[in-house]
Amino acid sequence: MSSAPQPISVYARWRPLAATEAEVGEFEHAESQPNGSLHTVSISPKPPNKEKPWSSSPAFKGVFGQEDDNATIFNQIVAPVLPKVLQGATYNYFAYGHSGSGKTHTIIGYDYEHESQVGLSLAAARALFAELDLHNANANEEKLCIGLSVFELRKNAAFDLLNGRTQCHIRQGADGKTHVRGPTVTLEGGKVRVQPIVQRACWTYDDLRRELQESLGRRAVGSSSVHDQSSRTHAVLELEIVNSRLIDARQALYDRQSELVPVGKHADDVQVEEQIKGIIPLEGGGYKPNPDYQINQARIDAAEADRAKFEARVKEAEEQIESITRAETRDTPRLGGRLVFVDLAGSEYQNDPRSSQALLPKQTPQERQEGRQINTDLLALKEVIRACASGQERIPFRSSPLTMVLREHFLAGKEGSSTMIVTASSAQSQYGATLNSLKYGSLVGVSGK
Repeated sequence: MSSAPQPISVYARWRPLAATEAEVGEFEHAESQPNGSLHTVSISPKPPNKEKPWSSSPAFKGVFGQEDDNATIFNQIVAPVLPKVLQGATYNYFAYGHSGSGKTHTIIGYDYEHESQVGLSLAAARALFAELDLHNANANEEKLCIGLSVFELRKNAAFDLLNGRTQCHIRQGADGKTHVRGPTVTLEGGKVRVQPIVQRACWTYDDLRRELQESLGRRAVGSSSVHDQSSRTHAVLELEIVNSRLIDARQALYDRQSELVPVGKHADDVQVEEQIKGIIPLEGGGYKPNPDYQINQARIDAAEADRAKFEARVKEAEEQIESITRAETRDTPRLGGRLVFVDLAGSEYQNDPRSSQALLPKQTPQERQEGRQINTDLLALKEVIRACASGQERIPFRSSPLTMVLREHFLAGKEGSSTMIVTASSAQSQYGATLNSLKYGSLVGVSGK
């Protein structure tokens, strides 16, 4: 995999006002294209709000109005990349905004029956299945399906929503890659298996939609000052083109890794045991060689040889996966094409004394605590995007669990890109929150130019 970071594009989306918001009214907002390419967004509050008008830099690739439904957005920013996904590319989509601004509606949707209202992730899955069904009906090769993974990130852990919301740990391995692994299970013969995030093979769109609905029902939500079912976690949905051979090869790798764990632990134990026997402590502190014991180097070498044998089996399994995913085929679709959709937790904000308190929702202590953690993740995401765009040698992926998990997607190479959709509300009561969201999107958009 190439280490070149993906470019990023930023869009803004205005959601329609709720009936109660429409009664109060909305603030003024407009857009322009001063350079003929990127858009500028301008907003201006109405009394009694005392905030100043604000205009962004040319940073937004496009702006969607209140009349634009999910189908319109899908056709403009997702549908055009599907041919490249079918050729093996990776594309990422983030929804960013304050609670109640329409992030979950954009990424997932609440109406699963009407084509114009399903979220971008389900619309993409439906379009991909249409292509896969054509391929599977006419291909002599093995049939393809979509591998679905759904998990959420909260604080320093991940929760696998396809596996009963099992808590998983986020670690960086010796290979520099981030691994998200579930609890350790001890098997027969001392084998230890650490199950990764579940990837469910879905062979039809209906199967995938059902799995997604059930898994998202396990997502943690909480009451927010602006939304009674506010998402308090970042949800990550991954769609990957896979086949049975690739699924089996990955399972074989997990098995080889499970076999390696006890063998590696035994080699470490032997090494430590022999070293301890070979020294004796001094009364004044420190150690000296034990004259009555000769370190059994042959025992150490035998244990290390066993470790090397099982490490070689792991490497062989990894190479098998690599050969499957990189195998040249005359036709598309190709294995490994991936779409990643991230429904970010609501960006929280603090009440600003310069603004009318009557128009700003008050936050509870729990909301403020959650908001600080969410803001930490979102700040880390912004800094990663800026570092990628500016070509910095060191990209701070380890600044938060969110950016650690997304590392491999950001480094998916030239074949792909990342897109951020800033969801915003023009309700007068949401001026401060919308201002903060647009400022964030503007900074990301300028960095990604």
